[in-house]
Amino acid sequence: MSPRPHFLVLTFPFQGHIAPALRLARQLLAAAPDALVTFSTTEVAHRRMFPAKPNDGAKDSDEDGRLEFLPFSDGTEAGYVRSADLGSFNAYMASFHAAGARSAAEIVDALAARGRPVSRVVYTLLLPWAADVARDRGIPSALYWIQPVSVFAIYHHYFHSHAGVVADHLHDPSFVVEMPGLAPQPVGDLPSFLTDSTDPSNMFHSVFTTIRDLIETLDKESPRSTVLVNTCRELEVGALAAVGAHHDVLPVGPVLPSGGDAGIFKQDDDAKYMEWLDAKPANSVVYVSFGSLTTVAREHLEELLRGLEESGRPYLCVIRKDNKAALADAETKVDEELKNGIVVEWCDQVRVLSHAAVGCFVTHCGWNSVLESLAAGVPMVCVPRMSDQRTNAQLVVREWRVGVRAQVDDGGVLRAAEVRRCIDEAMGNLEAAAEVRRMAAEWKQVVTKAMGKGGSSDRNLMTFVDGARNAV
Repeated sequence: MSPRPHFLVLTFPFQGHIAPALRLARQLLAAAPDALVTFSTTEVAHRRMFPAKPNDGAKDSDEDGRLEFLPFSDGTEAGYVRSADLGSFNAYMASFHAAGARSAAEIVDALAARGRPVSRVVYTLLLPWAADVARDRGIPSALYWIQPVSVFAIYHHYFHSHAGVVADHLHDPSFVVEMPGLAPQPVGDLPSFLTDSTDPSNMFHSVFTTIRDLIETLDKESPRSTVLVNTCRELEVGALAAVGAHHDVLPVGPVLPSGGDAGIFKQDDDAKYMEWLDAKPANSVVYVSFGSLTTVAREHLEELLRGLEESGRPYLCVIRKDNKAALADAETKVDEELKNGIVVEWCDQVRVLSHAAVGCFVTHCGWNSVLESLAAGVPMVCVPRMSDQRTNAQLVVREWRVGVRAQVDDGGVLRAAEVRRCIDEAMGNLEAAAEVRRMAAEWKQVVTKAMGKGGSSDRNLMTFVDGARNAV
């Protein structure tokens, strides 16, 4: 019996990283019935994923033991804890890198000792040390890029040739930067870690240096690095061509939930919002969610809810429990003001976006949310804040024409009138709204085909799996 391919999937402990990584892990298992997968994130995140068994070091999630969860250490007891100290995240990242590399190496060695040797390491974008761990043991590795390939191309060009021109024009967000294979990008729409975090005093400077290290790590791979990307070829033809000369880039997405991972971070959920949606007409509901990290301040929330009410359309708005707690007495006020909509602390986003009643998604443009909306054919109102979100919004509005970009005021607040305008532009009766809806329906068909059997992403995933199997 020939050895079984065994993928070790390592990821950063934020929900927006864990979700696509776990989805990919399950797709690898589906694509290769003989494969094994070990999924690893930090111990704190592991406990969040499996709160019923806080002391378990491992957990098999399927009946035949092909998927195993083994956490690694980030050198802390509590993980990253939000703090007013601007240096706290950078300090956490230093611990994460040092302890994570040691702990992941121990996991690889322990798996080999158990007779379950790793044949391919797959890691997400803030773990450049994972490639070093693999290389030191003669194991091939692949980066799993969980943002659009356009953003990967921007980082590639920045660190190889464009850092100077971007640095020279940081004072002018409207200055347009031209990079090979990409549409011209205003400096203000580049990833925020390139415009806001290059200064060592910035709270997220460690992300900037980590991505720099990641690009350098990829350049060291011989003969070429392998990069899996959570996108499909049809969405980003030009960007793929721009980086394809430097790396073996395989678009394998959109990688969407399947099976148990859909509710891996599920909170108390009585699904009454689904009953509420069932009672609404088709394409009538505005769905609002700003992701698993973004905190909405009181003024922002009041303006948002006023704009939603003034739109006259039913709406479902997600405000996380921790965000509500930070607003203190605002919760009572929120409940008193709701007439046309409901506010929930959590929902199954893919399930909501797939509901026939949903006609628009007001989103921060995190890449997972963008892909889920594209796959559901739902137009978007883009309210980007940081990281890749501004570039993602450009893709949504300019490249694919499936949404509208909301403009915030000089204080960064999305005003009620702008909320109302954008919803009308995405859901109204004018030709512009009809065009957005038409394009959303077209792109839904494109990504569905790419993900389906024999589609471009399906073929790329099989190519990767076959390569891993042949290397065993």
